Amino acid sequence: MKDFDAIAAAYRDGAKELRGLIPDTWKAFGSLAVEAEKDGVLSHKTKELISVAIGIAVQCDGCIAMHTRNAVKAGVTREEFAEMVGVAIFMGGGPGSVYGVEALQAYDHFAGA
Repeated sequence: MKDFDAIAAAYRDGAKELRGLIPDTWKAFGSLAVEAEKDGVLSHKTKELISVAIGIAVQCDGCIAMHTRNAVKAGVTREEFAEMVGVAIFMGGGPGSVYGVEALQAYDHFAGA
């Protein structure tokens, strides 16, 4: 199993360094993230599930770690998470199944299962 805490921490550390180098760009990206993820017609919880599904499809470890942690915090159940993984596997084929398994492992890690 991957070390999802280390993956999330490496992203946070790298983002902090990059933010110092390109503060205006990073501020704009941060504003986009806040706006895109806030409750609207779709709930924040639903948007986190979408973000994890995309992370699975594009095989992004950092996306899976960060958005799975956020999904757990948003109250996503293991059953909801597993159903989303099913859709991501359907859309991503074989590689989606590999990253889907890893995403469920990340869910269990952040949920304390």
